[in-house]
Amino acid sequence: MLTPTLREERRLWKEGYRWVAGLDEVGRGAWAGPVSVGVAVLRPNIRTRSLPLWLRDSKLLAEERRERVFAEVADWCADGAVGHATAAECDRWGMTAALRLAAFRALAGLELRPQALIIDGPYNLLGAPPVAVQGALALDDGFERRSDGGPLPLPEVPLPGTIIPIVDGDARCAAVSAASVLAKVVRDRLMREESIHYPAYHFERNKGYPSPLHKIALRGYGLSAIHRRSWSFVGDLPWR
Repeated sequence: MLTPTLREERRLWKEGYRWVAGLDEVGRGAWAGPVSVGVAVLRPNIRTRSLPLWLRDSKLLAEERRERVFAEVADWCADGAVGHATAAECDRWGMTAALRLAAFRALAGLELRPQALIIDGPYNLLGAPPVAVQGALALDDGFERRSDGGPLPLPEVPLPGTIIPIVDGDARCAAVSAASVLAKVVRDRLMREESIHYPAYHFERNKGYPSPLHKIALRGYGLSAIHRRSWSFVGDLPWR
């Protein structure tokens, strides 16, 4: 298991950036619920020994441990926020655009404005990705591409002057790991709340991702109000 470091953040601090942040997304592969993006702003020039003990890429932590470490990570950050794009917005604009929307909403929720931002992944989530990347995202998510849903309602928020995409940044960079934990825990809590309204789908357990119980419920009950209706799995349902 990789342990995140402050190597990239230190480089940016040395270059004169005071507020350095990390950004990561969760929920892209789910069939129900929002796609969520977390952003975590670090205090300037913090030391490695200050890192929360279990700070990791959130996917590598059990749910119980993520919940326990969440408050510590939130306190460790100078600022943090999570933005969401709903299932309906994912359907209307597609996953690539929905990720941008959630990312802008996360940045709009900050009180501190980061001057440099480290993003998990191969491209700048805040800009329009290359067409080839859009196609890859559509294929990976099982998303059936739709026509243009109109202008994306992005919040007016100043973007950091420097944005650095890093593959596996959620495992390698402490700021991105922190953003990953914030986004995952907040989205998981939302899905547990939704499970009260849609008990047949067991969202408290699967968080909207494919699982045997989720698939059985879809065959029996069809789509709920928070399912992504344009995803390819919908084509296999007996009714929609």
